[in-house]
Amino acid sequence: MAHFAQLDNNNIVQTVIVVANDDCGGGDYPASEPVGQTFLASLGFTSVWRQTSYNNNIRKQYAGIGYTYNADADVFVTPRPYPSWTLDSNHDWQPPTPMPSTGGPYKWSEEDLAWVAV
Repeated sequence: MAHFAQLDNNNIVQTVIVVANDDCGGGDYPASEPVGQTFLASLGFTSVWRQTSYNNNIRKQYAGIGYTYNADADVFVTPRPYPSWTLDSNHDWQPPTPMPSTGGPYKWSEEDLAWVAV
């Protein structure tokens, strides 16, 4: 089965649906994507659709509702977990300070901008 993410005008994932492999030409990505997009359009789904992989084989990770599609990097990016976190060159959100490697477990405190033991 192939999975397709519906994007809004801001490249935010609105929904993810499953499309049968036969409706994607029976091939693998990237050849399957335009065939699947054509199939979805034939059903009246005129939005922008990007193929995603449940196994994280393409576009970095499986798209979820609220994820952003970065067209320049051709990846899906998770929603920002906290306002203080920044996106790194691998398209992963990073806290202002790394989580301690000893002790813990920890949770992020946005109020303190620090890791707090729980």
